[in-house]
Amino acid sequence: MFHGSIVAIVTPFNNHAVDEEKLRELVEFQIENGTDAIVPCGTTGESSTLSYEEHDRVIQIVVEQVNKRVPVIAGTGSNSTHEAIEITKHAKELGADGALLVTPYYNKPSQEGLYRHYKAVADAVALPQILYNVPGRTGVNLLPETVARLAEHQNIVAIKEATGSLQQASEVLALCGDKLDVLSGDDFITLPIMAAGGKGVISVTANIMPKEVASLVDAFNAGNMEEARRLHLYLLKISNAMFIESNPVPVKTAVSLMGKCSDEVRLPLAPLMEANKAKLVAIMKEYKLI
Repeated sequence: MFHGSIVAIVTPFNNHAVDEEKLRELVEFQIENGTDAIVPCGTTGESSTLSYEEHDRVIQIVVEQVNKRVPVIAGTGSNSTHEAIEITKHAKELGADGALLVTPYYNKPSQEGLYRHYKAVADAVALPQILYNVPGRTGVNLLPETVARLAEHQNIVAIKEATGSLQQASEVLALCGDKLDVLSGDDFITLPIMAAGGKGVISVTANIMPKEVASLVDAFNAGNMEEARRLHLYLLKISNAMFIESNPVPVKTAVSLMGKCSDEVRLPLAPLMEANKAKLVAIMKEYKLI
């Protein structure tokens, strides 16, 4: 259902408020450069520091600006199942085409707890839902066997697999078959995951190089492995640079260096350290982004 190059879009701020004009401009930049779907309010969108009102407003802005040209998949995860249900309901009411739900963080639920959490949300909201497994940030790993159980639910359509493990992604693909689409959650392994049967990527790098990320996915889908491989290797250095510090600090700095929004982030995130910013600038100059 959701496939291709999907951007986890940054949320631009200006003087502590959401910069609605810049957000609309970023949406247009993505669509003009071939992005297949947009995720507002994901990790890269600093969802954890948005108020409930801001969260709804960011989704609303993106839905309005996209105007049905590509799917909008709203980040609606929470470590409270009740809260995740309510946020997902709001996203549906605002016109989102799907929801991306990160595993409950900090609680460290069992696999049964994870299963019940996701099933509760899927039962409560008739909206296509993407599981989001990123144990490096949440402290819990959604195991392939649990994913396979969840894949039986009609509202659970995909997983953003961000363990960085090709083995785990492959096990999910082997267990789920056509019941669930697998999307790479790490830019640096998009091509290997697609080679194993994945359907695309929810990308950080696409914030600054949307055309190239989309071209990689398109080349693979067209059977042009040589071009897909070239783009995979070409994008590796800049994709790694997006994690020189915690996401989304580097990518938001990069978007700012391109003149597309402020580099303002919210505490507890802090501006990119000067030494790392110098490294980022040098790499972006190599790619002729600035």
